[in-house]
Amino acid sequence: MPRTFAYVRVSTTGQTTENQIQEIQAAGFHIEPRRIVTETISGSIAIARRRGFIRLMDKLEAGDVLIVTKLDRLGRDAIDVSTTVGKLEELGARVHCLALGGVDLASSAGKMTMNVINAVAQFERDLLIERTQSGLKRARSEGKTLGRPARLNETRKQDVLKGLANGLNVSALARKFQTSRQTIMRVRDDSSRSVRP
Repeated sequence: MPRTFAYVRVSTTGQTTENQIQEIQAAGFHIEPRRIVTETISGSIAIARRRGFIRLMDKLEAGDVLIVTKLDRLGRDAIDVSTTVGKLEELGARVHCLALGGVDLASSAGKMTMNVINAVAQFERDLLIERTQSGLKRARSEGKTLGRPARLNETRKQDVLKGLANGLNVSALARKFQTSRQTIMRVRDDSSRSVRP
């Protein structure tokens, strides 16, 4: 027999989940207190990092119903909400969102709503990529160095090459210069490439 759960969340300890619980009850859902998962955590935290929601996911089974008052209870942004609803659908759980008129997000109307949310999420991703590419292009045009700063400056690279020429092995040099073996090997390989005719 399907069970009904509720996920209610507030962002700070000064807030209470009582309003959300009353809203769920007013919508006609009678949920056993042990099936109401309350959590006090910022909405900026991805749902996959919320302990209460993780415990809830472990309890849900196919056919169960999860009630939330608003979509933002399920994630920090459209991408997070979409991912969460997808995982719940894979479990066979139905999700009812009261702010959307109690629509089951796995129903035809719910899927249409999720398609709109997914389109918004994709739009957000595309805008983020465009802004990132634009920023990188501008930085390059201004002559800025991109990426992590080099672990070894030119003087230290020459010291590494001298050490290699004097018979020190890669591991010993990595320890001496407090860097990785890969960094030492890269210096060695770059030097041998530049010497080739």
